[in-house]
Amino acid sequence: MTKICQSLAQPKQPPPEEAALLECLRTADCLSRAVQRVIKQWGITSTQYNVLRILRGAQPTGVTCSEIGERMIAAEPDITRLLSRLKKLGFIGQQRDKTDRRIVRTHIRQKGLELLAEMDATMTALPKSLLGHLSQSELNELMRLLEVARQNAAQAPASK
Repeated sequence: MTKICQSLAQPKQPPPEEAALLECLRTADCLSRAVQRVIKQWGITSTQYNVLRILRGAQPTGVTCSEIGERMIAAEPDITRLLSRLKKLGFIGQQRDKTDRRIVRTHIRQKGLELLAEMDATMTALPKSLLGHLSQSELNELMRLLEVARQNAAQAPASK
């Protein structure tokens, strides 16, 4: 076999950092799709679910758009449109702040609370169904390693 054929038969292994990054991205996508499959039975997205949970935790005062953005699991480029969809569905309400009219506060409505209450048992069981095969020490190590892995993410060079 020639060297060319050998190199085609034996793909070059990526550097360990590249392989680890790809595994993290694959895993995040796989888990995210699994969560989305469960949530879609209620007619909302996982991002909308995330916002409703944020608002439930911010009762009774509600929060601003920027505060919602800061608390999101994944960055959402258009929070205003996301909130508009939830408002049309009747899950949230918005009102101007009484002391500063420039500020709009978003709060969860009863319909949103009822939806979350309906989802709670399933969503509480979901992490166990997805990661329950890992031991407590494996979960602790996974969380520790993921936290360490995120440390340099904010310093990643921007594209040109």
